[in-house]
Amino acid sequence: MIPIVKPYLPPADVLMPRLKDILYSGYIAEGEAVKTFEEEFGKYLGNPHVLSLNSGTAALHLALMLAGVGEGDEVISTALTAEPTNVAILQTGAKVVWADVDINTGVLLADSVREKITSKTKAIMIVHYAGIVGDMNAFKKISEEFDIPIVEDAAHALGAKFRGQMIGSVSAYTIFSLQAIKHITTVDGGLLCVKSEKDEHQGRVKRWFGLDKKIPRLENDVTELGYKYHMNNVNATIGLVQLESINTTIGAYIENGKHFDNNISGVEGTELIDYYPDTEPSYWLYTLKVNRRDDFVRHMTEHGIAASPLHLRNDRHSIFGGKADLPNLELFYKNMVHFGCGWWIGQEEREHIVDVIKKGW
Repeated sequence: MIPIVKPYLPPADVLMPRLKDILYSGYIAEGEAVKTFEEEFGKYLGNPHVLSLNSGTAALHLALMLAGVGEGDEVISTALTAEPTNVAILQTGAKVVWADVDINTGVLLADSVREKITSKTKAIMIVHYAGIVGDMNAFKKISEEFDIPIVEDAAHALGAKFRGQMIGSVSAYTIFSLQAIKHITTVDGGLLCVKSEKDEHQGRVKRWFGLDKKIPRLENDVTELGYKYHMNNVNATIGLVQLESINTTIGAYIENGKHFDNNISGVEGTELIDYYPDTEPSYWLYTLKVNRRDDFVRHMTEHGIAASPLHLRNDRHSIFGGKADLPNLELFYKNMVHFGCGWWIGQEEREHIVDVIKKGW
């Protein structure tokens, strides 16, 4: 079965010596390897203000706190995402306010977001779902007009771009996930990218119990609530090795995604995703709209190809208050399906996928 997702790790002869060195170095907590990993990732993204964390969820929580979100506030978000996006909002004490999606992309719709803004709105959570970059031109206008910060959940979108800039260097707050099955993994982990030294410093304090590591431990005075959200040297070392081949790894996703765009277009019963102007997706999953999705999934499975909608729309969870009135999401979710397009998909596999789809279901 060709899987939808699959963890990538460098060859053992490359990774294991580096891991052995760090494991027996006498320092496996947060140290120089973490610092170097952040610096190198900053170079890749074109943004020097990068904080590594122990999960993408921690990065989301930290981003929202730095954006000023707290008890009684509202954050406008999407129901089409993995649950941590919206659980992190609840962790701040804020309320999730659902906006509808663009029926052509499944990504948050700017016009719907505008309608949901109130005096309690403290942030807009944009999810670049499956590597599809949101309509950042429209959202930047809304952010500037209402003075509401954007938090980009780019857990699916490492390597994606807006106006030629890497996602992670665009908005005041952007998070990435380095969990097992993302574009690259540190086994588990996350990144928070900010745009100011102030937010970077506050983030570093909050990720380590409220302690300022620039001040000796015995001279510290904790003045605000902090968390144990930091990354350790072991995960960071895996990340450093991953960075050495990041362009090749993510390049495989993008090459395969473009191949499917070019070769599935026009196939009866399918509709491609419309990508927004000035954006370049990174295709963490290949997303397609199809007629009779259950039949399509069955057809793909019978030919050795895993396919699935993958995520349950979040408004189906009781913790968020139950099903919302989101007509575009209702239509999009009914027809949306994913299959794999990552580094494990070679020429033979991708031709097989295209041929199976062209046969019809």
